[in-house]
Amino acid sequence: MPRDTRELAGAWARFQHHAFPSPSPDLAPFVDRYWVVSWEYDEPYRQLVVPYPNVHLTFRDGGATVQGVHSGHQVKVLAGTGGVFGVAFRPGGFRPFLGASASTITNRSIEASQVFPGALPDPVEVATVEDFLRSRLPERDARAERAADVVATVIAHPEITRVDDLARHAGTSVRELQRLFAEYVGVGPKWVIRRYRLHEVTERLARGVPIDWPGLAAELGYADQAHFVRDFKEMFGESPTWYAQRY
Repeated sequence: MPRDTRELAGAWARFQHHAFPSPSPDLAPFVDRYWVVSWEYDEPYRQLVVPYPNVHLTFRDGGATVQGVHSGHQVKVLAGTGGVFGVAFRPGGFRPFLGASASTITNRSIEASQVFPGALPDPVEVATVEDFLRSRLPERDARAERAADVVATVIAHPEITRVDDLARHAGTSVRELQRLFAEYVGVGPKWVIRRYRLHEVTERLARGVPIDWPGLAAELGYADQAHFVRDFKEMFGESPTWYAQRY
């Protein structure tokens, strides 16, 4: 996202339209949500994309790609008029479709035809995309759903800042948790914990809550403020103080 003025920072809302339909019940074990974005820009716009532990299937300009989980932020350049229809799979939910470890596509994009052979939905809308997925629906996978549940635990419990804390909460070992996440989520449990704890920081900043930066770094389990700032910049593309100034 551009960071020279607040006006440019607001371009995300002023020149884009978004919708986030929910999946049908039979697809909910695999799909977290759909997302539909359209835009119209007179000049190219640099869109900051912040990572989450979801694999995405996206339809755009008559083609389709699969994006594995990205470990850091990305910048997408949007220009002219366009749009994307996306499927955000639940953490772990794409592994049964892929038939291989989710870590094999981490930080990668591949052609959707490598996973979903055959014709693409036409037109691309919720009903046709759901039919497309149903025609290729794998068996439900208990370990995939276990991975999603553990990620949900991270979100629901902000006091969890360490992998061993999460393992105890989930009733498993650190080693088993790491294996589960590598196979089904594509990133490790440490990354997922860090991602959601840093998200909570952005929510505090958005509310205008005064921040004691050294104290916050310690609260989140960082050895020092420098490590906290480094991780924040990797996730959000800018330092927490700059983020605070903009929002």
